[in-house]
Amino acid sequence: MKTFFGEFKQFIARGNVMDMAVGVIIGGAFNGIITSLIDCIINPILGMFAGDGTALAASLSFRLPGGGELLLGSFLTSVLNFLVMAFVVFCLLKGLNKLHRKKEEASPPPPGPSNEEILLTEIRDLLKEKGNG
Repeated sequence: MKTFFGEFKQFIARGNVMDMAVGVIIGGAFNGIITSLIDCIINPILGMFAGDGTALAASLSFRLPGGGELLLGSFLTSVLNFLVMAFVVFCLLKGLNKLHRKKEEASPPPPGPSNEEILLTEIRDLLKEKGNG
């Protein structure tokens, strides 16, 4: 049982797990901002095109015969929320990839062999020729 908890402690102490935890927390907070943007700003603007000036989710709901309601507006709100979030993640990843490419381009080329290595290579080649001849 001690090894199980020891492994768990080692797993939690890794930097990647902590980075992932921070990412999940920030992502959750960012999701709240995106949801607010969609619900409070974009949906009312789109709802104006529905004619009654209400939010998109409220304007696109239909009563079904036999009870129940078809919430097309709520579904479209979720799709819009996803698209905005996916676009933001895409932009972040694109920026990070560009940053990594700049780092790779800026790194100096690996140094060539030293004079000593060149000399030792020549000696090795001469010894090979002498041994085979």
